[in-house]
Amino acid sequence: MDDASAATADGQDTPSSHDVVVIGAGFAGLYALHRLRDHLGLDVRVVDKAGGIGGTWYWNRYPGARCDSESYYYSYSFSPEIEQEWTWTERYPEHGEIRDYLNFVADRLDLKRDIQLSTRVLGAEYDDASATWTVRTDRGTFRARFLVTAVGCLSTANVPKIRGLETFAGDWYHTGAWPHEGVDLSGKRVGQIGTGSTGIQLAPAIAPEVAHLTVFQRTANYSIPARNQPLTPEFLADTKKNYRAIREHARATTNGHPFPIPEHRVHDLPENERLQVFEKAYEVGGLRFRAAFKDILTDKAANDAASDFLRAKIAEIVKDPEVARKLTPTDHGFATKRPPIDTNYFETFNRDNVTLVDLRQEPIEEIVPEGIRTTAATYPLDVIIFATGFDAFTGPLLGLNICGRDGRRLADAWHAGPVTYLGLQTPGFPNLFTITGPGSPSVLCNMPVPIEQHVEWIGDCIAHMRAEGLERIEADPEAAARWVDHVNEAASATLLPMASSSWYLGANVPGKPRVFLPYAGGMKRYADHCASIAAGGYVGFHMS
Repeated sequence: MDDASAATADGQDTPSSHDVVVIGAGFAGLYALHRLRDHLGLDVRVVDKAGGIGGTWYWNRYPGARCDSESYYYSYSFSPEIEQEWTWTERYPEHGEIRDYLNFVADRLDLKRDIQLSTRVLGAEYDDASATWTVRTDRGTFRARFLVTAVGCLSTANVPKIRGLETFAGDWYHTGAWPHEGVDLSGKRVGQIGTGSTGIQLAPAIAPEVAHLTVFQRTANYSIPARNQPLTPEFLADTKKNYRAIREHARATTNGHPFPIPEHRVHDLPENERLQVFEKAYEVGGLRFRAAFKDILTDKAANDAASDFLRAKIAEIVKDPEVARKLTPTDHGFATKRPPIDTNYFETFNRDNVTLVDLRQEPIEEIVPEGIRTTAATYPLDVIIFATGFDAFTGPLLGLNICGRDGRRLADAWHAGPVTYLGLQTPGFPNLFTITGPGSPSVLCNMPVPIEQHVEWIGDCIAHMRAEGLERIEADPEAAARWVDHVNEAASATLLPMASSSWYLGANVPGKPRVFLPYAGGMKRYADHCASIAAGGYVGFHMS
């Protein structure tokens, strides 16, 4: 893991030359390195600002942090050997186990020798004359024919700009950059801002140890019990025996999950049978509840039925009717925002040491030295935790300071919202591939499925170019414009755009353009479309 370049006598860096530079060492970056290096024989260099392997899981170490996809399929499918050698311990893997898995894969495939960690990208510029990218970092300079971003969709922490934060006398943290040594919260007065997926995991994990937890909620959320549990030897043996069929099933579904979505619709069944289906799915737990019926995300009446069922559950669990009312979502339907799963989230508000503050009734005015002041009261705090999510999709990419042809900044190209072709390329930025970029299924799926599909498509594309003696590939502007229109059409065919405060629309970041970011047409449909484009000679791309 040597530095990228050596200093010459005049003090200038001599760039380290490679076929491909990959930014990011999580699920996407590791597989990109393996696929491009070991299958295509390319010289590949991976850089990551983190001090270790893991991508988003290197940073997400907050109490309660777990994946919301089940472990046995939140994993790579490309290696039957790794599938058989690795054994998961729980239904939903804890953050440390995911890092252990990724390090196991990196060691098993000898990937670390081509990864340079603790390296922050300062900028990347494309030179049209040589058809190469120059990537500047704080530890040297790289030059490569192809630049592949594997920075993840959820890796740029969103810390809201609240007046007075710098005056706070206590400590504050963001869940997406949790200290690796941990944080001792025992006996402290803690304020948690945010009740999305992260906050819903965090609150139950810290409530038992703190003196008092005050949860500041902007938007009430639905949540399904995770029903997490250790995996039995019988389950693990059956899974390993049937892994090929499980993987094929996952790739054939809308969301990349290997469980069936029934053909029946919510209102095909009489009310008593419908409630039985919901109840059974609720007891199974996790994202399978979303798949209880086929039309929960496409029919408003069906979604209302699912939402009403979950609202009734909140009322059953939370003892104080006023607290239950505040915790009950009314401004969006179930799963139109990212659907969280939890372990005793709503039960946490039955504790004597937990207070819920509804920011729609009493907004935060400022942070003061002693805590948080709303329009109604000042809440004394020793620690503030921001569970406020990420600048999704675009934040990680714009933070790389990428400049394409003629020095055009990616930030300028995307000033009104991201414009990509398939989520893979942006016009004006030749030889730049984005893994799970805006306009791809990504976060609407079990992430390893779109990651593998993207990496394999990119690898096949580069192999085709090398075989044909081609040096450049760039998305056609008209093809990209049509794809953006199609992304919007696919979203409009669902109920997803109805959640106006969703980060799917960029609504959690002030000033961010309001456009629907992921592709909602389904993983299988997307993969088939990408395959047909490749088979047709890469229609919509200019190669030279």
